[in-house]
Amino acid sequence: MRTVNFVAQNEVKLLCCGTDYFPALIAAIDAAQYDIYFETYIYACDQVGDAVTDALARAARRGVHVRVITDWFGTGQRQCAKMEAQLAEANVHYRVFNPWFKRGVTRSHRKICVVDRSVAFVGGINITDDLFCEHHPDRPLAAPRWDFAVQVEGPLVAQIHHEMQVQWARTGRIGLVNRIRLLREMRRSSKAIAENPVLAAFVVRDNWRNRRTIQRAYLLALGRAKKSVLLANPYFAPGHKFRRALAKAAQRGVDVKLLIGVGEFALQDAVAHSFYPKLLEAGVQVIEYRKTQLHAKVAVVDDDWATVGSSNCDGLSLFLNQEANVVVKDAAFARTLRGYIEAAIAEGVHIRAEDYANIGWVRRLGYGLAYTAYKTTMRVFAIGYA
Repeated sequence: MRTVNFVAQNEVKLLCCGTDYFPALIAAIDAAQYDIYFETYIYACDQVGDAVTDALARAARRGVHVRVITDWFGTGQRQCAKMEAQLAEANVHYRVFNPWFKRGVTRSHRKICVVDRSVAFVGGINITDDLFCEHHPDRPLAAPRWDFAVQVEGPLVAQIHHEMQVQWARTGRIGLVNRIRLLREMRRSSKAIAENPVLAAFVVRDNWRNRRTIQRAYLLALGRAKKSVLLANPYFAPGHKFRRALAKAAQRGVDVKLLIGVGEFALQDAVAHSFYPKLLEAGVQVIEYRKTQLHAKVAVVDDDWATVGSSNCDGLSLFLNQEANVVVKDAAFARTLRGYIEAAIAEGVHIRAEDYANIGWVRRLGYGLAYTAYKTTMRVFAIGYA
């Protein structure tokens, strides 16, 4: 299994929810002097979206070269058209990822911004108001959405910037010959990555050469875990390798806690519930977060391994969509993120094995059918899911 390649001498700051993320993002954009690459899955038409758009427009008007990519499915056709006109007026270069699914069903689920090749933001936070449900903008949340991003400075930013350059080229109109050249360039760039695992790594998933990179990062960490695993994710439906890695870690005495967001999609909840009995039997502690929308895709393993990014632990993120995570090997960073996850676990509902021992056959059948339907769909669209 290929190892994750780390780069030293970075500063990585954890940003919790939009209250930390959006002020830091806008401040970096307002300080830009040369260029900005910006990519997101959802770019909402709300106060937050307007504030970020205004910042990007201000940068472009003072001569900064600004490039923006949004996902067609996540942002929506109407909003994409509106943004295209609005950003063009401000001289912002704008592209839409995979409109009308012309290049298959894959989506760009990444949330990345690189400013002046000196500071980068990577995480799970979309451009949307924390106080409203992402998929139902008129539905207020009981509390701000729970999510994270990181602000990165140092040598790792060069890798993130290069990936954004590649993504900008991919979303343009390039022929087959240029696509082959682009693939060769991506392969050449990968050889320059440092192999000394000191601080941080940028890990992406795409359908070119990084098909299983994010899952491999998780599996390596889970396989090496000695004391504890804290994993928080909103849409838990990974393949059997991932579930087996969690179970094996718990069975060898590792304290494994899985925090899952529920209440957003009934079908997704049913699929996750189908995994509970075997996970609980193996010793994995399952906690459901019901306070508000859990959107974070984060994990902490032992004392010094942590990840923050856009990748859910499901078939879409691990085997189909384009994703981006930052993996950090640093005790202080891991300790900070651990504190947030443990606080959320304390607010969650712990699931007991006996809760599932006596559930009715109708619910049990429903969970099984939901998983079968999900697995069948993933096997059709996502190569490698099982």
